[in-house]
Amino acid sequence: MPTTTDQTYHMLIVEDDTDILMGLEEYFELEDYEVETAGDGEEALRKMKDMDKCDVVLLDVMLPKKDGFEVLEQSQEMGFSAPILMITARGEQESKLKGFGLGADDYVTKPFNVEELAARVKAILQRTKPPAEAPMDVYEIGNVEVNFTTHEAYRDGEELNFTALEFDILRYLIQHKGRTVTRKQLLRDVWGIDENIITRTIDRHMASVRKKIEPDPSDPTYIETVYGIGYRFDDEE
Repeated sequence: MPTTTDQTYHMLIVEDDTDILMGLEEYFELEDYEVETAGDGEEALRKMKDMDKCDVVLLDVMLPKKDGFEVLEQSQEMGFSAPILMITARGEQESKLKGFGLGADDYVTKPFNVEELAARVKAILQRTKPPAEAPMDVYEIGNVEVNFTTHEAYRDGEELNFTALEFDILRYLIQHKGRTVTRKQLLRDVWGIDENIITRTIDRHMASVRKKIEPDPSDPTYIETVYGIGYRFDDEE
């Protein structure tokens, strides 16, 4: 049986199968989610643009007008930041890799158990909290301690010289811990550049951050390169 959550989350469900859509909507409303729905890709993008608040999206791959991959890619381009869980009848590895490569946070294949789906949604919400609802203060990465309020950093008590931009990059990666952030997202959210360009400046700055926090910058422990996409920060053991 569904159980209520501790807080109300806002969800968008994108599914063209009316029975599945209504079933998911009813289930998550019983879980105390505020639910919006869309039946095709174009409507999904409109909802993503117009919703005042969205915490998570359930996105079917096979949709009319625009498929789920197009919706996922275009949502990233317009700056939509809520985590997205892809739903599809396809079980091929290539399809999953494509979804993850475009920025999906998780992936389930039909037919699925709705309680397992709900558990995956909750896990996503726990690990993808919105960036900086409260100011980040001190954060420890291995033997490195970073204070984002005072802009000071130390490794085993010895001060590290971070630039202001390097603090911003590291903060952004930590705020998106466990998620792949694209170079385009970094350009937009850290550099403030919205144009559709790719620059190796990001890679140079990332190399500099790694030199300061990684035990071995040539074999990174915390900042992983996701080739062809961007970077992912993870400091879990």
